[in-house]
Amino acid sequence: MAANQSYAKVANEDEENYNNASAVESKKTNSSLANSPMVAILSYCGSSILMTVTNKYVLGGRDFNLNFFLLCVQSLICLVTIESCKRGGLITYRVFNMDQAKKWFPISALLVGMIYTGSKALSYLTIPVYTIFKNLTIICIAYGEVLCFGGSVTRMALVSFGLMVLSSGIAAWADVKTPAQPTGTSDGGLLSMFNAGYVWMALNCVCNAVFVLAMKVRIKVTNFKDFDTMYYNNLLSIPILLVFSLLFEDWSSANVALNFPADNRTWVISAMIISGLSSVFISYTSAWCVRVTGSTTYSMVGALNKLPLAISGLLFFGNPVTLGGCTAIALGFVSGLVYAYAKINEKKVKEADILPMTKMPTTRES
Repeated sequence: MAANQSYAKVANEDEENYNNASAVESKKTNSSLANSPMVAILSYCGSSILMTVTNKYVLGGRDFNLNFFLLCVQSLICLVTIESCKRGGLITYRVFNMDQAKKWFPISALLVGMIYTGSKALSYLTIPVYTIFKNLTIICIAYGEVLCFGGSVTRMALVSFGLMVLSSGIAAWADVKTPAQPTGTSDGGLLSMFNAGYVWMALNCVCNAVFVLAMKVRIKVTNFKDFDTMYYNNLLSIPILLVFSLLFEDWSSANVALNFPADNRTWVISAMIISGLSSVFISYTSAWCVRVTGSTTYSMVGALNKLPLAISGLLFFGNPVTLGGCTAIALGFVSGLVYAYAKINEKKVKEADILPMTKMPTTRES
């Protein structure tokens, strides 16, 4: 009993310290640089492009097939980084709690499914095609919210969905017309016949939507903040990824030598480390963008970021520039803008419904 009371006391003190630190942290926004919308937006776009390019560099290697290991390294780097920042007083998040970890574990398992299918899709597809098809996740999430939370889809959102599907179809057509050898490991059979990349991309869209919807529910229950979510997601995903890597990936000396060739080993390891750090930057800069620009501008930035992200594939990896590919990129870009605009209008309508629609009567003194 005494042990339980002392544990509860420590937990309460930790929670109080966490809340106090959060309050102090929220006041540390005096720097003009930290409050600059342009710096925040450029940082978000840069970190997003950096992570995609470094992941493609590693996963697009001729013989790389240790996807679970790569994702485990990224999660470990992310965890070490945020823990170092916490010890340095830069950020704060909750102390580890076994009960909360058990409740959050299914979310981390869904995260593993999402990032693994995404890594497999990226290993087969070019960055422009991958970026365009990623838009289809928005449709899955939108209709998932309709089914799970009773949401609605506006006409403008439907228009954007149509453009997303059209851009994906054109991207697939252009990809087939300009075939490139898949750089990932061939799965053979039916997957190879239909191009494994599109199968993995479809699975990724579904996993992504389920993860986002499930996390939305769990965050409301646990009241997690951004860094709490980062901490538990990375901490709990590491053992899953490590076990899967040991069980399902080839750790023979010959295969390790193929994945980390002597003439390119330093670059591959460096890219893995940078991609892990960039995942931290994306999480931080996303919250930074929302804080200094607002959610409306952030949604527009997310739509606009699709264009430089797709172009980065053309610049860094020499993907073929075709009329179909450029048309698909442009349509994907426009569909993102239309969707962002639809969400802005939807938010305005909801706010208008909350505000009184009639003028309140006033009394005059006679």
